[in-house]
Amino acid sequence: MKELEILRILEQDSRIPPEKIATMVDLSKEEVEEKIKELEDKGVIIKYKAIVDWEKASIDEIVYAFIDVKVAPQRDIGFDRVARRIYQFPEVHALYLLSGAYDLEVIVEGKGMKEVAYFVAEKLATLEGVQSTATHFVLKRYKVDGVVVEPAEKDRRLTLTL
Repeated sequence: MKELEILRILEQDSRIPPEKIATMVDLSKEEVEEKIKELEDKGVIIKYKAIVDWEKASIDEIVYAFIDVKVAPQRDIGFDRVARRIYQFPEVHALYLLSGAYDLEVIVEGKGMKEVAYFVAEKLATLEGVQSTATHFVLKRYKVDGVVVEPAEKDRRLTLTL
């Protein structure tokens, strides 16, 4: 299926021009542009984005935390109402419904551990329906959205010549 091939290519690098994609999937440039527009209109392609290595950018300290949240589900709407309330906060980078010990996984972005801790204590934990939270701070990123952000170390061994 050509659409799937196009989606995989765009997922790896959304900057690849339609001409190059056309060559890769054996379609015309116009056909590729039409399929991409169709996928955007259907909401299959939601957004294009860059993956930034904030440590290398040396802007401000940006901290990510994974917060496990236990929620009391509500009759007829389950976890949706609480989830909608949580994803409205600007600090929330991503939100997932999980199976297992916790119900929701909230990925939060802040300008330091103190800011993330404040968000959890003052905004998240106080929401109606939230029973408990467990916060895990990201110490180092190795791979994000399928992209390795830390290249492998160079071989530091000395060359042996005879």
